[in-house]
Amino acid sequence: MNPTLTQPTGPAHTRIYSYGAARGEIAVTNDELVGPIDSSDEWIRQRTGIVTRMRAVADTDAIDLATDAAREAISRSGVAPDKIDVVIVATISNPKQTPSVSAIVADRVGSNPAAAYDVNAACAGFAYGLAQADALIRAGAGHYALVIGTEKLSDVVDPTDRSISFLLGDGAGAVVVGPSDFAGIGPTVWGSDGSKADAVAMNHTLTEFRDGLSPWPTLRQEGPTVFRWAVWEMVKVARQALEQAGVHASDLAAFVPHQANMRIIDEFAKQLKLPESVIIGRDIETTGNTSAASIPLATHRLLEDHPELSGGLALQIGFGAGLVFGAQVVVLP
Repeated sequence: MNPTLTQPTGPAHTRIYSYGAARGEIAVTNDELVGPIDSSDEWIRQRTGIVTRMRAVADTDAIDLATDAAREAISRSGVAPDKIDVVIVATISNPKQTPSVSAIVADRVGSNPAAAYDVNAACAGFAYGLAQADALIRAGAGHYALVIGTEKLSDVVDPTDRSISFLLGDGAGAVVVGPSDFAGIGPTVWGSDGSKADAVAMNHTLTEFRDGLSPWPTLRQEGPTVFRWAVWEMVKVARQALEQAGVHASDLAAFVPHQANMRIIDEFAKQLKLPESVIIGRDIETTGNTSAASIPLATHRLLEDHPELSGGLALQIGFGAGLVFGAQVVVLP
């Protein structure tokens, strides 16, 4: 007879202990970008709500940004870095196909030999990473997790592209997740629709570039398609996340959607019928769209500007290339 395998179990609940953030070093104004796309500062502000976006200098990459954000999150968490045994990094801008950003960051911050892996879920990456950290800790597969969204999207921007180039910024946001005596991370509503893969995508492959068949691959999007999907389909996902967490919009202290576009954020808030008391993350105005980093960056800023939000409920939702989406309600640290 085969011996019975031992299966670990973990704590009943987890929560986010702390946030950390890093933004690119340069504030790039609309006026600096409008020439190649034949646009104007006024048009970009009206269409997107962006006044400036943060971009990193040439020597800074997504790994550096992730490391800085992680160090702040760890220092604020009260958890020693060598106690962190899971590191999950959400990114689409690792400067190399391999090794993972996560393994390098784990070593840099003092969490070696943590289990470390990257998640490619674009703008939903942070929500995906948080769902996994919560599940892994509750399953006993880890004790403390570091979840990071990091992007240097300026590496994949075509300055002449009118569909997305003026939206994108560089930055990283990180959280430390650990055991809790109350439920601090609600059920995740997540999924994908690969039938719309071309709506937000790279315009060429690396092999096409290698073989001289294309220029350097850059991001493109079908703006109207993405806008309609985000506003109509993602509101349903946000409502599901509230329902599965057992809370109402009126119970929220904050709403932190992916920082894709201010018009999408405003329409979202209207559709969800959020009361005036709910503070909405609008970090896009000065940071831009940082894909996987946008939710933790926006939450970090909200907590800096509104410390009274501590202990309150926040609904967060990420959505983007894939198409993929993920949403959950969290208790703010």
